[in-house]
Amino acid sequence: MDANNSSPTPLASQNFIMPGVSAEMLQKYDVSGPRYTSYPTADRFVEAFTEEAYKVALENRRVGGLALPLSIYVHIPFCESLCFFCACNKIVTKHHERSVEYLRYLSREIDMHIQHLGAGQIISQLHLGGGSPTFFSDAELSELMSMIRRNFVLAEGGEYSIEVDPRTVNDERLAHLRALGFNRLSFGVQDFDEEVQKAVHRIQPAEQVFSLVETARRLQFESVNVDLIYGLPKQTPESFARTLAQIVDLRPDRIALYAYAHLPERFKPQRRISEYELPAASAKIAMLSDALAALIGAGYVYVGMDHFALPDDALAVAKRQGRLHRNFQGYSTQPDCDLISLGVSAIGRVGATYSQNAKTLEEYYDYIDRGRFPVVRGLALSRDDLVRRAVIMAIMCQGQLQYESIELAYMIDFKSYFATELLALQALQNNGMVVLEDTGLQVTEMGWFFVRAVAMLFDRYLQTDRNRARFSKII
Repeated sequence: MDANNSSPTPLASQNFIMPGVSAEMLQKYDVSGPRYTSYPTADRFVEAFTEEAYKVALENRRVGGLALPLSIYVHIPFCESLCFFCACNKIVTKHHERSVEYLRYLSREIDMHIQHLGAGQIISQLHLGGGSPTFFSDAELSELMSMIRRNFVLAEGGEYSIEVDPRTVNDERLAHLRALGFNRLSFGVQDFDEEVQKAVHRIQPAEQVFSLVETARRLQFESVNVDLIYGLPKQTPESFARTLAQIVDLRPDRIALYAYAHLPERFKPQRRISEYELPAASAKIAMLSDALAALIGAGYVYVGMDHFALPDDALAVAKRQGRLHRNFQGYSTQPDCDLISLGVSAIGRVGATYSQNAKTLEEYYDYIDRGRFPVVRGLALSRDDLVRRAVIMAIMCQGQLQYESIELAYMIDFKSYFATELLALQALQNNGMVVLEDTGLQVTEMGWFFVRAVAMLFDRYLQTDRNRARFSKII
């Protein structure tokens, strides 16, 4: 099949994904909930968490002499054009000179971190996100990587990834990214259907993506990810089945399959999308069912939530070996570590704290001009937060939980501490999603498709606040 193929057999009529998982089950759990890239989730951050609290967290890394590797995230907010579905913090502009100023402030923010962390900290994971990181020119990307290498040490065998807008790169640019040390790419595809692309204001021919992925393989990038979204305007199960067939033919190492969350009251660009053009809930369920059937049928491992990987990809291997971790970028093979986040709106984690930078360029620049970290909100985790984070991450990453491990780490009696939650889990056990035993719980093969529903039962904040409209659907 080539990039232009437009007539695969629709899969919706099969009404199943794998034994035990039906479209009816998908519909039953078609509810909103957190993605648990952190616990507590970012909507719980407070402005009472200040720059001073962040400085203390950074200084505490130097106590005890144990220098664990860091993860670094750099947010590059600029995009040349507006995608109507987007919910990211971005600045749409064709004025590329704005990135020159932004780079200067990133450099100053890095310098501030080095003052508290010390130079030469080891990085095992680096991710450039946005916006569109490839809005930066080759020279600007070189300068950014030079800044990072001057101040940090990139570990051998680390994960160094960048999000790529296919419309902003060619073969030469991909070669430059590889020469800079990036070993993983993530292409934003969303959908190959021309009418859907027009409806979301993102035109990129399938042939372009196929060519870039072929080049990435020739350049020996270790992993290529493709992002897809279902539930976009003008999508139908039939049109999305055609995109799925093309993706199977493209065969990226990883696939991220997201449900579109239409929240125009929160995200202004989405107001340009007509609700009348959005697929019905039943059609979205069919698209998800089709996607799971197509990707698993093509040999992809369902890593969890919306992530798929080929069996020999590091993410699939980590799942098999029980080494999955989760951070603000999603599932990762790297051990749990502190995350230093740089740039406007970036969210980080240091020790038992979370923090977020100012969300506008003006405010971000103003903080740094005053010699201050641009932290405007965050959270210092309580003991209960830490206990529940350990439980939720074990469920989200390993799909199982041994009560004794939590009891020994946090000095609690698990069954007493979580009596209400264990009672609520009975309903999920009756539906075949978990197995409850005297010593722990196990998420079943079917339950792995609904792992967020399992984790949600341990979310104390969510159980006391039923306003879930701010979250995406859990499937």
